[in-house]
Amino acid sequence: MAAGAGEVSKPRVVILGGCGFIGRNLVQYLIENDLVSAVRVVDKVPPQTAWLNNRHQELFSIPKVQFRSANLINPASCQSALSVEEGGGWDYVINCACETKSGQTDPVYKEGILKLSLNCATEAAKLNVKRFVEVSSGHMCSANKVPHKEDGKVEPWTCIAKFKRQVEEELQNIDSLRFTVVRPAIVYGIGDRHGLVPRLVIGAVYKHIGEMMKLLWGKDLKMNTVHVTDLCRAIWYLALRDDTVSQTYNVVDKGDTTQGMISNLVSEIFNINHDYWGSVSLSLCKLDMATLVDEVNDKHLGPWAEACTQSGVENTPLTPYIDQELLYNKHLYLDPSKLESTGFSWQVPHITRDKLQE
Repeated sequence: MAAGAGEVSKPRVVILGGCGFIGRNLVQYLIENDLVSAVRVVDKVPPQTAWLNNRHQELFSIPKVQFRSANLINPASCQSALSVEEGGGWDYVINCACETKSGQTDPVYKEGILKLSLNCATEAAKLNVKRFVEVSSGHMCSANKVPHKEDGKVEPWTCIAKFKRQVEEELQNIDSLRFTVVRPAIVYGIGDRHGLVPRLVIGAVYKHIGEMMKLLWGKDLKMNTVHVTDLCRAIWYLALRDDTVSQTYNVVDKGDTTQGMISNLVSEIFNINHDYWGSVSLSLCKLDMATLVDEVNDKHLGPWAEACTQSGVENTPLTPYIDQELLYNKHLYLDPSKLESTGFSWQVPHITRDKLQE
């Protein structure tokens, strides 16, 4: 991974969780814009089994991109992942790695989020990197009247957000660590599996079974979004600025996305109709949410498997399954003004059909 003479002055970057959705797009952004001299991608999943598209496969095979397999929950493995080789040390460490699967137990999240992030941050501090960027969660408080600001009340409403909040607090206690935290809204774009794609898959299911798509809570439920390209741009933009050290930033587009906006786009894409459950049904949902979610997922999974078989799709990472905590009557409503006050602007200011179909 030796750099040419013209590359020496460009930063050297480690992307933890670099084979994941955000990580692979960050690799693409840094390489295609010629922003770095070297990228080390660290992940427990090798690129060959990470469902990379053709463009991402090409980028992962060029000389300035190096893959390193690691279990970052293990401190020794983390140390190896960030080890310095001939060519110089690392300037920036971006942590996109964490346990992202919903519905796990607290001990799983504690290891896969809190322990993992602190291992990486501690090692980054030892290496005296210019910046450690922690990709946190935007699910820090459910607000529907006023968008949530970074310094507002914190009441995480997903398990992932609960442990990400603990990470945010602990980063402040690591000596010599120059860090920045980003809190993304729902991230969508090429490579998405868990953000908006399950809703697209559900739209395909209702197209397949010929029924109206019925949704919980109503069209005004706040489901703010950010395109993955803008998230990657924001991560790099904030990492390079001196005035963003020890700061937290919401990363959310200007579209004020709601469930109604997303559902309209999904219905348009699949030429289906949609509606929302009435108030009586919603009262029952509140009483027995777990049973309802199980029934809904069961209804979707069978037809999805059938549709895949009929289309000749033998294996896919996509699923209509949505975990219970992501179906609560909770608003994701974030204020982007702190990031925008630095001069950052959006390439994708609001969600569109074309961007959702990428």
